[in-house]
Amino acid sequence: MLDAIEQFIHIAADIYFYMILVYVLMSWVPSARESAVGEFLGKLVEPYLQPFRRIIPPIAGTIDVSPIIAAFALRFLAQGLIAVIHFLVGQ
Repeated sequence: MLDAIEQFIHIAADIYFYMILVYVLMSWVPSARESAVGEFLGKLVEPYLQPFRRIIPPIAGTIDVSPIIAAFALRFLAQGLIAVIHFLVGQ
């Protein structure tokens, strides 16, 4: 049972990581974020990225590194959640 929960957390974090990655790569393609897929990803990813964008300013005014930090934070969050679950269960 614990393995299934751990695997679910890893899969969910991986899916969200790739959603962030695709959303960031879409910014390189003109008008890709205005497509149906871009708007859908924006609704799912932007609420997570906004706090990082408020804290981390763009480099040289144009390069936004906040998605990189957000992706690292997502990995740490997933690993921390798994560690807490292991602690609570006692393994």
